[in-house]
Amino acid sequence: AGVIAENIKKVARQHQVPVVENKPLARLMFKLVKVNETIPADLYQSVAEVLAYVYRLKGKKL
Repeated sequence: AGVIAENIKKVARQHQVPVVENKPLARLMFKLVKVNETIPADLYQSVAEVLAYVYRLKGKKL
């Protein structure tokens, strides 16, 4: 997963897409959550913090 993540970040930066890194959260989600599955409730706060940061980057109000 590390090589794939690095490639994703590289392509994002090439296209001026901001990259948010939270390695502990990413690793935990990779381990616990399959594609199209619901995020476990105990991760809601951490995911909400990342989403709030992204919304602020885009200039949107929460």
